[in-house]
Amino acid sequence: MANQSVAAGHSTAASDSKPVESGDDVLERVDRGPVAWLWLNRPSAYNALSEDLLIALQSQLDMISSDDTVRAVVIAARGKAFCAGHDLREMLAEPALGAYQQLFARCSRVMMTLQRMPQPVIARVQGLATAAGCQLVAACDLAVAADDARFAVSGVNLGLFCSTPAVPLSRNLSRKAAMKMLLTGDFIDAARARDDGLINDCVPPSELDVAIEALLARIVSKPREAIAAGKGLFYRQLEMGSEAAYQLAGQTMACNMMDDSALEGVSAFIEKRPPNW
Repeated sequence: MANQSVAAGHSTAASDSKPVESGDDVLERVDRGPVAWLWLNRPSAYNALSEDLLIALQSQLDMISSDDTVRAVVIAARGKAFCAGHDLREMLAEPALGAYQQLFARCSRVMMTLQRMPQPVIARVQGLATAAGCQLVAACDLAVAADDARFAVSGVNLGLFCSTPAVPLSRNLSRKAAMKMLLTGDFIDAARARDDGLINDCVPPSELDVAIEALLARIVSKPREAIAAGKGLFYRQLEMGSEAAYQLAGQTMACNMMDDSALEGVSAFIEKRPPNW
């Protein structure tokens, strides 16, 4: 098991697997077998997405994307909250259009990387996930939350419509459910988030890690190549018309079928034996 603390986009290997206590380490990486756990580590600030935290996340996601030994990623958080969104104090420190454009571009790049990387990404949510924190949940491929977690895109309450969170939110929820959250800034509970499609499941807090590990086990037991190809296809086809989507899906499936893992899996099914992956 590897443990890394990350500050402002660079990492150093730690000698043990204990959580990093230093408040200067905004992101902690813990590798558990083939799964990379990325822990947002600003608990005193409710894990708000400071510029340093966004840089650290981007650095780790880029590193993981090119690492074939990592089969899945979990985005988790230290403390009582998952993520309270952007760091408003930091934003007010430099009230300039260029600075805000750079900040939201940086955040959008992180969200797009979550979608484009070949590994499935699961959000492990406890406490609150608000504004860009709710965006982070929506941008992950899967999400499991404690049943006492709450979600909101509450920028409108401050006069700031959550435009960037609206992008993944509107691609996960129905239009009217997404618009209700965006227009009112109201919180929804974990059960409503599950029913509306923002998360996959909610469980008692004591069972959160068990549920995450069970989901991970089902994912990493599948061939890496099939998972990577399927994830890439899933998001690309969403932006296409039906005919183009079917063309891309057919080509992807044909190439997948030529992979050794698919040939072995189909052969094993026909021969009524477990696949030898």
